[in-house]
Amino acid sequence: MFGTLMLFAVPAVLFRLLGAFGVGRFGSWRVSVLHGLAVMLVFTAGAHFVPSALGPMPGHHDLAATVPPFVPFPRLAVYATGVLELLGAAGLIRKSTRPAAGLGLAALFALMLPANIHAAVEQIPFNGEPATPLWFRIPEQVVFIGVALWAYVPARAASAHRAGGAPAWTSFRDGSASGGLTPPSPPHRSTTGD
Repeated sequence: MFGTLMLFAVPAVLFRLLGAFGVGRFGSWRVSVLHGLAVMLVFTAGAHFVPSALGPMPGHHDLAATVPPFVPFPRLAVYATGVLELLGAAGLIRKSTRPAAGLGLAALFALMLPANIHAAVEQIPFNGEPATPLWFRIPEQVVFIGVALWAYVPARAASAHRAGGAPAWTSFRDGSASGGLTPPSPPHRSTTGD
């Protein structure tokens, strides 16, 4: 039940520790967490392409069984989502592609939620293990959606919000958060009697 969450959390913490020891790429929790999500996605995407019962992770057949009946071509859907997970993982690594990857992954995680619900309701086993219960799986999926959306928020906006400043997306052309509607500062008065 905690396997997927650990595939995300443990690498995120390890990346942040690397940042604490001077690896500049992992100098923030945001980047470390997003790289942790990328590691998780590589592992979960791999399950989309390997046969079931190959290892501790579910395989292609297990995942195809979770696809709700209203989705046509379940085996193809599993391959497609695996490819999208790999593309999303690659996109999270590069700063320039991170926002697009985050938005795409948030949508993908939301679209995959019915398969997780179907697996739990129908008690579809994963590699002989019971399906993750809904009370855990839905909040876990919400966490993944939230982290993906964190990738979508520009880094400047995240750091400005953290510092108490206005987020970058509220700034206007002149660079002020109020769009130039701030009252003028009072004239400077000299205390020397000039």
